[in-house]
Amino acid sequence: MRAFRALTKYFKKYRWAIAVGILALIIIDLLQLFIPRVLKFAIDGLTAGSINLSGLGHYFLLIMLIAIGIAFGRFWWRYLLIGSARKIERELRTDFYRHLTTLDISYFDIHKTGDLMAHAINDINAVRMSLGFGVVILTDIFTLGIASFLMMIGISPRLTLYALLTFPLIAILSTKFGRFIHTLFEKVQESFSLLTERVRENLSGIRVVKTFVQEGAETNRYERTSQDYVVKNMSLIKVWGMFFPMIMFLAGIGEVVVLGLGGRIVMLGEISIGSFVAFIAYLQMMVWPMIAIGRA
Repeated sequence: MRAFRALTKYFKKYRWAIAVGILALIIIDLLQLFIPRVLKFAIDGLTAGSINLSGLGHYFLLIMLIAIGIAFGRFWWRYLLIGSARKIERELRTDFYRHLTTLDISYFDIHKTGDLMAHAINDINAVRMSLGFGVVILTDIFTLGIASFLMMIGISPRLTLYALLTFPLIAILSTKFGRFIHTLFEKVQESFSLLTERVRENLSGIRVVKTFVQEGAETNRYERTSQDYVVKNMSLIKVWGMFFPMIMFLAGIGEVVVLGLGGRIVMLGEISIGSFVAFIAYLQMMVWPMIAIGRA
């Protein structure tokens, strides 16, 4: 958190936009919870034969209104939160450049231009992601995750216990993968810095390169550096590629358990079919907050 203290002044400047964006996001998360409830009443009504075509149309209209509200609110939280993050990114990059212009010449003799360019481009872009989708992810973890859990408890505490057996493992894996991805990302940043510095050296010293006929040698050096950058990015992509299928597989195990035990509970008449469908929907909502822990 010490690193985020440097961003306090930027947060203060856009605090109202961020606050309204978070409020809109919380409202959207809560609205999503109503759709499974509507489905529950509609399915139970159809099963009992207590609603006609007009009543079914009422539920359809209600879901459509909720969906329109979600779409409207989603635009505004994206506009406010992601937009604020973009503005902070712009100001942070400007302040970074302004700070560089105040440093002594000796500083630039010690630090490579490629490193500074990596800070100005990739690093500040990563900060922007933290301030944008990072805030969204943390909000979803607490709002959507907790609310979905409470809804599941309200339907069936016993079924909730069975459904969440794999979720601690999902949370642990997400955290482990998140840390590993962080390490790989730093290596990608270092490689990007070296690649940028190689380009700068060759362009600034192009006369020397041409004078000594070193075009081919410098091209080979650049190709090796570029290949290193690709290799490190591919390592990062492979980890990302394993992360989501593994999480979805564990979540799928939870759904299989729910289908088996939940189907039995429905047949015994402990919960209705509509409640069972709503429970599955809330369980699927719980998956995203578990994945989000690692991403955050």
